[in-house]
Amino acid sequence: MDLQLKDKVVVITGPAKGMGRAITLAFAKEGCALVLTGRDVAAIEPVAAEARDLGVKVLVVPCDLTDDTQTEALGRAAEEAFGRVDVLVNVAGGSGPIGKTGWETTAAEFDEIVRLNMSGCFNTMHAVLPGMIARRYGKIVNVGGTFGMRGRAGRMAYSASKWGLRGITKSFALEAGPHNINVNNVAPGMVDGPRFREKVCADMAKRLNITLEEAMTKHAMDYALRRVTVDDDVANACLFLASDASRQITGADLPVDGGWASL
Repeated sequence: MDLQLKDKVVVITGPAKGMGRAITLAFAKEGCALVLTGRDVAAIEPVAAEARDLGVKVLVVPCDLTDDTQTEALGRAAEEAFGRVDVLVNVAGGSGPIGKTGWETTAAEFDEIVRLNMSGCFNTMHAVLPGMIARRYGKIVNVGGTFGMRGRAGRMAYSASKWGLRGITKSFALEAGPHNINVNNVAPGMVDGPRFREKVCADMAKRLNITLEEAMTKHAMDYALRRVTVDDDVANACLFLASDASRQITGADLPVDGGWASL
């Protein structure tokens, strides 16, 4: 299927590594012009170079997503460079404390992850939506998580932030829908990579006194498909929701988890 994304202008937050890198390169392969943003520009430059090697235009903009003045400047920079923003993909986020109960979590830890995972997405949406509304076209894809669909012991702060992001997504979908703008939430399950292996699986291995490999297998067995999500699975979901193949889908949660959150 031709998703007809060629020449669309796509803003991607958190593009440097993991699923962010996979999402960035997936849009580059579709021929999109890219605006890549995050605090660490040096970390973004390698994936920006990969995207340019695929023949697409790339603008890298430094931005602290929790600072609304910087996100508004990001929106202006994208408009000045490419004339519009067609798609916003909010990937950037954090994991918060792992293996802590709610009563062990500090107020500072809770505030930090809620601010990043919720305010960061709100700020970027606030920056690009006026232009999308003026043009009566836009696609916004927020990358949440399945712990925002089912609670998780030991991940209260992260779970709260992703539940909150779902509310933000659904409210914006209702408000922006009359302007022909789709706003959706991709909810990955555990995604294989360094954070999954070195933090999540390591925590389980320690708690249960099992090996790291056994912890990874135990996670996979929680899912109907008996496998853990990989970066490209999330990238493909984002491409679909950014395309007009999903024109009649908005305010939706799309779990990409091998069958866990919704089964």
